Amino acid sequence: MQNKILSLVESTSLRSDPLNFEIGDTVDVHQRILEGDKERIQIFNGVVIARSGAGTRETFTVRRIVAGEGVERKFPIHSPKVAQVVVKRSGRVRRAKLFYLRDRVGKATKLIERQTKTDK
Repeated sequence: MQNKILSLVESTSLRSDPLNFEIGDTVDVHQRILEGDKERIQIFNGVVIARSGAGTRETFTVRRIVAGEGVERKFPIHSPKVAQVVVKRSGRVRRAKLFYLRDRVGKATKLIERQTKTDK
């Protein structure tokens, strides 16, 4: 009974336009920021290293290097604050979580680009 009620409440706050990206993709996350009475969009770009959770609690982690220092940020997928996620590049990976990128420096953090099959 409890799960039915919980799923009904969660279904009302799910995102109507799903975000299509995978682990290893380089993305631009457009986030709405409120400053006083104005709203603006701030872009955070980086590599998606993890996805976790389910339903309204699903999140994804994006990692980037800023001034030689690694910065990671977690975003809720179904949050109205996340305006959109733009995939810039698709990386080929063989893991569900890319935490090993934390230990790498420089060119070692580059992921090989995933080839898409095109009809010729």
